[in-house]
Amino acid sequence: MTDNKLKLDEELVRQLLAEDNVTVAEDTSFAVMLERTKDHFDFEITDGWAKNPDMMFFTETTSDGYEVWVATDDEARVSINEDIYYYESDWLEKMPDAMTDGMTIYFQELNDDNYEFEDVVLNVYEEYYNDKRQELIEKLIDDGYEWEE
Repeated sequence: MTDNKLKLDEELVRQLLAEDNVTVAEDTSFAVMLERTKDHFDFEITDGWAKNPDMMFFTETTSDGYEVWVATDDEARVSINEDIYYYESDWLEKMPDAMTDGMTIYFQELNDDNYEFEDVVLNVYEEYYNDKRQELIEKLIDDGYEWEE
């Protein structure tokens, strides 16, 4: 007697994802990661004020010459306690949620080499990849595939 079950394993999942141009982060350029996450989560990111952003990330200079980083959803009512960052390393902590929530985002340093921004995009891309992976697995199971034991 032969086993006619359709076998589901990680190799098949990776192969089918690759056929749909869904690649792991290590095999994907930054520009492609950004574009795919924008399409998937339906967010827009710009370095122009004219877009009327839902979330803004920019720098300001204090009266005594120090640079601070601002992440706010209301430029007219910036909260010193919640929106001002003394260190650049924490500045973009609100950006992943803004992206996955499909917001329009103003990012002053969009066209600069910003490693924190690249990390944000990488993390959001991994969420995109996991979403696509889960969608595919659910479809395969609905089509009669079963995980190998």
